[in-house]
Amino acid sequence: MVTNSYRAAYERSLDHPAEFWLEAAGGISWRTPPRQALDPSRAPLYDWFPDGVLNTSYNALDRHVARGRGAQDALVYDSAMLGIRQSYTYAELTDLVARFAGVLRRSGVSKGDRVVIYMPMIPEAVIAMLATARLGAVHSVVFGGFAPKELAARIRDAAPAAVVTASGGIEPSRRIEYLPAVAEALGIAGAPDTPVLVKAREGFGSTVASMAAEQPGWLDWDAEMASAEPAPPVDVTATDPLYILYTSGTTGAPKGVVRDNGGHAVALKWTMENIYDVGPGDVMWTASDVGWVVGHSYIVYGPLLAGATTVLYEGKPVGTPDAGAFWRVIQDHRVNVLFTAPTALRAIRKADPEGQLLGKYDLSSLRTLFAAGERLDTDTFHWASRVLGVPVVDHWWQTETGWAICANARGLDGLPIKAGSPSVPMPGFRLNIVDGAGGDVEAGTEGNIVLGLPLPPGTLTTLWRNDERYISSYLQAFEGYYATGDSGYRDEDGYVFVMGRTDDIINVAGHRLSTGSMEQVIGQHPAVAECAVIGLADPLKGQRPSGYVVLKSGVDVAEDVLAKDLIALVRRDIGAVADFKHVTVVDALPKTRSGKILRKTMRQIADGEDYVVPSTIEDAGVIDRLLETLRPANPE
Repeated sequence: MVTNSYRAAYERSLDHPAEFWLEAAGGISWRTPPRQALDPSRAPLYDWFPDGVLNTSYNALDRHVARGRGAQDALVYDSAMLGIRQSYTYAELTDLVARFAGVLRRSGVSKGDRVVIYMPMIPEAVIAMLATARLGAVHSVVFGGFAPKELAARIRDAAPAAVVTASGGIEPSRRIEYLPAVAEALGIAGAPDTPVLVKAREGFGSTVASMAAEQPGWLDWDAEMASAEPAPPVDVTATDPLYILYTSGTTGAPKGVVRDNGGHAVALKWTMENIYDVGPGDVMWTASDVGWVVGHSYIVYGPLLAGATTVLYEGKPVGTPDAGAFWRVIQDHRVNVLFTAPTALRAIRKADPEGQLLGKYDLSSLRTLFAAGERLDTDTFHWASRVLGVPVVDHWWQTETGWAICANARGLDGLPIKAGSPSVPMPGFRLNIVDGAGGDVEAGTEGNIVLGLPLPPGTLTTLWRNDERYISSYLQAFEGYYATGDSGYRDEDGYVFVMGRTDDIINVAGHRLSTGSMEQVIGQHPAVAECAVIGLADPLKGQRPSGYVVLKSGVDVAEDVLAKDLIALVRRDIGAVADFKHVTVVDALPKTRSGKILRKTMRQIADGEDYVVPSTIEDAGVIDRLLETLRPANPE
């Protein structure tokens, strides 16, 4: 079932990794081309292309101008919030990035320094990232919705030479002031004198002038750009860090994932051609945020390294103005590849179950829809496939890996698609399914998903200034492997099915069961828009599963009737062993801003445990509304 083109690439990447990745490195422009693929001298820490010298910003911008593509659109900004659409050619974006690099240099930023970027989804966020990379400095983008305490923790850990921000972010129902949050965060971090560069936006209370009156060092983006001298690209070694990205929801000291320059550029350029089938002149829209890894990899770096056009969207899948928002963007910008999270698709489906709004738009440019960030349930997969009429490709990866662990490589002839599976491991990822003792399990048996060392280029090289924590967090559970923290199984064709985090495995009367498996079953019901199953403490059986479902828009069904249907479905597809007997209909599920359902928080509330609402939550009000529902669900 697996095509020869994919199989040959995968086997070659494992059998002859140096040859495979040095060949892939040929897709990047180097000041000094690497002759050595991998340096294992610090194992279990590994360095890719240790003798290579390059600049990532040059590869994303200047080289395309030098090759005659300067007039092509590089970045298209579409703000559904403000009704603004603006395009930047490769030549224009290169000039802006070079000039802002000059602004950063004038503010004291140099090679190896860190720059914290706390921005909404505006072009200046992309410009700031590329300008930092141009100087050989290290950016750390912090999602704009983080509270001051969370921002401060990242500032304290990264110790930036400068902070880049904007007046604020715009949501459909409110405006979020950034400048007071930045000032408070710098104070908490003990770094109030850090230079702050501010892109002013209209409609916000705080201004650069008002902040500068209280604390010197706050500068206006536009004023600084007016007198900026363009900065040339600074050479860095391939192993020098490009960025730090702090994982969301961490406790204690933040966990900063480090991405290098060389391996990152090589891997992302390879993925654009081979996974996404995107090349020069194509248009890719990744409906995410630059504050998340998906935005780093496939709003900013991946498309630009490939010479494609990338779309930066400030808006929502529904409510800006309706569930046709995504289709409008595809039509207006002739998008070839859309990459989004399943939660966005479920939101659209809930508001427009039959896809009637699609009829208003021309989607003939769209070739493929990619989904990642959470499990793509089979019902949403079938719905999207039906209404869009293009391949819907689930793929699975993590902040730590930076690109897909498992995917359906459209540039390697493409594979048959199986609902519920992100398909097969990508080249470089030696994926195994093991039991708790690290032994291999048979096909069809769920276990821990682990990746053999060394990981391929583009994955995390360590945690920022904390090699020991990297090793203890990821490399000690299973000797010789990186522990993904996810569980799943392989079928007889080698396709991987990711069932969820290993902490989503519950123990019911001695039986280890996957709540992800139950969610897949429940999601098949025609009334269900999305669902979450959590394991609640049970005095007799240890744990018992409890389901929480959101209905599709316009569906009217009695809760007891629906519960009987869902209980019967789980019993039919999983068995009585699941002991699934509790269903509650809710108006919404608590999620992070990147779309992940906060199952752990739900379980803690239901079990009466102490809980902390993660700073990454999309709408804290959802938790408030669920309190009465969750607490009675587990009576003492």
